[in-house]
Amino acid sequence: MDEGGVKQPYYIATGSSPADDRTRVLKYGDMFAIFNRYGDIETTGLDEQGIFYEGTRILSQLEVYLGNAKPLLLSSTVKQDNSLFTADLSNVDLSRDGTVVVPRDTLHLERRQFLWRGVCYQQFELFNYGLNPVDIGLEIVFAADFADIFEVRGTHRARKGRPLPPIVEEDGVVLGYEGLDGKLRQTRLECRPQPGKTTGSSFFFDVQLRPRTQHAITLIIACKDHTGEGRYVFDTALRASQAAHVTEYKITSSNQEFNDWIRRSQSDIHMMLLGNPERDYPYAGVPWFSTVFGRDGIITALQYLWLDPAVACGVLEFLASTQATEISAKTEAQPGKILHEMRRGEMAALGEVPFARYYGTVDATPLFVMLADAYHLRTGDHDFIRRLWPNLLKALQWVDQYGDADGDGFVEYSRQSNQGLLHQGWKDSNDSVFHADGTAAEPPIALCEVQGYVYAAKCGMARLARLLAENAQAERLESEALKLRARFHQAFWCPQLSCYAIALDGNKQRCCVRTSNAGHSLFTGIADREIAPHLANLLAGSDFFSGWGIRTVACNEVRYNPISYHNGSIWPHDNAIIAAGFSRYGFKAHAGKILSTLLETSRFMDLHRLPELFCGLDRRPGEGPTSYPVACAPQAWAAGSVFMLLQACLGLSFDAERKQIHFDKPYLPDTIPQLWIRDLKVADSAVDLQVDRHEDGARVQVIRKRGDLAIIGA
Repeated sequence: MDEGGVKQPYYIATGSSPADDRTRVLKYGDMFAIFNRYGDIETTGLDEQGIFYEGTRILSQLEVYLGNAKPLLLSSTVKQDNSLFTADLSNVDLSRDGTVVVPRDTLHLERRQFLWRGVCYQQFELFNYGLNPVDIGLEIVFAADFADIFEVRGTHRARKGRPLPPIVEEDGVVLGYEGLDGKLRQTRLECRPQPGKTTGSSFFFDVQLRPRTQHAITLIIACKDHTGEGRYVFDTALRASQAAHVTEYKITSSNQEFNDWIRRSQSDIHMMLLGNPERDYPYAGVPWFSTVFGRDGIITALQYLWLDPAVACGVLEFLASTQATEISAKTEAQPGKILHEMRRGEMAALGEVPFARYYGTVDATPLFVMLADAYHLRTGDHDFIRRLWPNLLKALQWVDQYGDADGDGFVEYSRQSNQGLLHQGWKDSNDSVFHADGTAAEPPIALCEVQGYVYAAKCGMARLARLLAENAQAERLESEALKLRARFHQAFWCPQLSCYAIALDGNKQRCCVRTSNAGHSLFTGIADREIAPHLANLLAGSDFFSGWGIRTVACNEVRYNPISYHNGSIWPHDNAIIAAGFSRYGFKAHAGKILSTLLETSRFMDLHRLPELFCGLDRRPGEGPTSYPVACAPQAWAAGSVFMLLQACLGLSFDAERKQIHFDKPYLPDTIPQLWIRDLKVADSAVDLQVDRHEDGARVQVIRKRGDLAIIGA
């Protein structure tokens, strides 16, 4: 893919339009599955469908035929807790010699499937509602291409490994592939009862049904590492899976649509955590990013911190354990730097992509320090901070030594390898950082939001230093933060735009473009308080606000494109961060506007699930938002957005050391008249709260309290 003459090796290719853009997603640990609404895996469209394990597609086709025809779809859904996919299907009119012998809607086929510990379980229950016996064939067709996730995304490989001939056994079929990395990858499929005919690509059943009778078939699809699990009985495995998926929903409101959105969001975060080998670490998104990402994990943890601090603890622990210790141009590693991305597939193992452990991110390291400070404020966990302290020191050393390599006081990036990412902030498309005339910014590049993250990291690290009686270090960090804040405003503020520049290029020239990056300066507190009203009104105004959210780029900038990935689209997590910034500077109504708007957006999204992003086209009367075709859904930080938005509106913060919960001028939009938060814990205390919208704000009432806990502002 070339964008403006620049090759983009990790671009997500779209060679054809999707056969059905309302796919169904399941995930457990290192396995995820994308089906169409029938429960099939099709071989047409965007090609993202399949069952994937550790970055490899272990099943690329799975199609069911009833009487030599695809069945009719009645409906399908995924349970709210994401544990089970169910599709209701029926037969088409089946003819013999020109005569309909089985009228449509005679047979009901209920299809259920779920993932559990490296196995995909499927069950087909066929019921005859007709008055006559039915003799019908049911065929399951399958294939496995063992494509690496980067191949599925569109990356071309000069060489591939060796597909192995199918092994047809008495009770199943084994599909195999020997990778160039020397690893044998296998998929085993087996059915109960045993099919009437088995080939290397299909199972066939001759089903005979008397009136008002049913017939059940179970299909088990297991990767090689979990073939022993394939012996589980369907119902036993389903009970275990559903027990693991149980989610405690602590937030309810008087608006049922808000309840649907927030429950799906909480279930999505739980799904992105469940079964992962990295404890309490949310994978970023399905399908393209179902693995550890440093930035995504940190931001998701920040969004969800007030509700469940365990996620932040898990993220901090894992990122500390993988913190870089040496210099590597290929992986962009430098001592103290925090991981960007980790992959387990064949191409990563061979070094065809640099992402086995890749450190090409400029923002994850200061965000790591920010999260540690926020975690301590929320929990008061001194012992954890003491254990983490050496990692935090190394992170700040990276910021000062490697992040600011030229010593100008700003943290910049410039990729060290041609295999690496050209842009290393959250907007990492090749065309995402540019000047007002559209020309690309040349590295090294100092991003607007990154300076804010560094400012917040140094402020937070100063608080933690005082906790550990490192008072001299705390004073130094506070002084550095104040100096950075002053330099930032002088270097980045564009008075003619009423906005901070997106970046400084390698010549220290401002990229005077109005982008949502400037909103992150409100979130971190680096923005000058005098200009905050101008910036907030700009972001909430018509140049940015589409009617469905705040765009990444203002609509009259030269590279504005509302159907692009980063140059005019709408990202829920970006909107939530900006809303938190609005709240920090006192603009609660602005934050409430975003909450209400994304609530409306969730009404139009399948399963009430906000995707990674959607298009930034202007809102049209009577129509919903426009989807982006290759967006991940679920995406962890999109799911976490509602929690950050709600926290922003309520002005909710914690001081765990003093056992205090603070509400600073709480606000609820008129779309949410009442809200209840149950069992909100601080250490060994907890509280149940009711929030009622009141005039232009909200009133917080304590319903029940357990332990010594003060509610300030209620």
